[in-house]
Amino acid sequence: MASRAFAMIISASYKTDIPAFYGAWFRRRLAAGYCRVVNPYGRQVSTVPLDRASVAGFVFWTRNSAPFLPALEEVAERGFPFVLHTTITGYPRPLDAATLPWETAVRHLGTVAARYGPRTNVWRYDPVVFTSLTPPAWHLENFARLADALAGTIDEAVVSVAQIYRKTARNMAAGARAFGFDWRDPVAEEKRVLLVELAAIARRHGMALTLCGQPELLAEGIGEARCIDTGRLADIAGQPVAAARKPHRQTCGCYASRDIGEYDTCPHGCVYCYAVQSRTTAKRRFHAHDPESEFLFAPPATAITEDRQGKLL
Repeated sequence: MASRAFAMIISASYKTDIPAFYGAWFRRRLAAGYCRVVNPYGRQVSTVPLDRASVAGFVFWTRNSAPFLPALEEVAERGFPFVLHTTITGYPRPLDAATLPWETAVRHLGTVAARYGPRTNVWRYDPVVFTSLTPPAWHLENFARLADALAGTIDEAVVSVAQIYRKTARNMAAGARAFGFDWRDPVAEEKRVLLVELAAIARRHGMALTLCGQPELLAEGIGEARCIDTGRLADIAGQPVAAARKPHRQTCGCYASRDIGEYDTCPHGCVYCYAVQSRTTAKRRFHAHDPESEFLFAPPATAITEDRQGKLL
């Protein structure tokens, strides 16, 4: 199939874990050829096409790919290239309340690599959080153990240091009170020193370490991450994949994409999460989710408007 100028890449999703929790919904929307999405800021509603003529490829983000394996099969059968970003941190339970054991997540990633090739996989060790449970020495030992287990199934490890947004600070403080740990946001130089050491470990295991959205922390041996990467998608597709160079934030190295997720819908319960204000809200929304809906989480009926062509958005 010939490449298309500035084709749409679908992100599913940096706002929530669609592969782990919403695979049935995604498969229905893929069959329908579209889904509907609510803008998280202005709350406008729009329709996003998911058909092969409109979409150049998919980028999936998850901590648990196992429930999504049937969906990946359908994506591949329809001719879409895709990349799977899998977050595996091995953090203690007070930080990651309900994620898979790292050994299980590694095994699932290996299953995807064996079926679709190692270029399909990207390992995410992010965010790096500085706590009394996870000091720098702990990160070095932990990252080396994970890199050893993942060697040969991935060629890139994406890292970032936790950015302490207001809701992140609130959730971290609540977790610290509940589980009795301390946390901090170190100066840039301390973060950079740790990242350089992680990069050296990654190289020893045949991986490139790239940094997501934090150019101020780049140092020797660390590349800029492009989580939405037309080059990787092109390698998987076996042909060029063209997309506009338009990241969703100024510090981001990604190409343009359209995200179809919804904030406050991931029930994993990671205390450092930027995408969840409240785990209680996320769990409630997860249980209220309708896999037959056009929306991942439907807005109130009053939010539905019409576009300029008079079509229902």
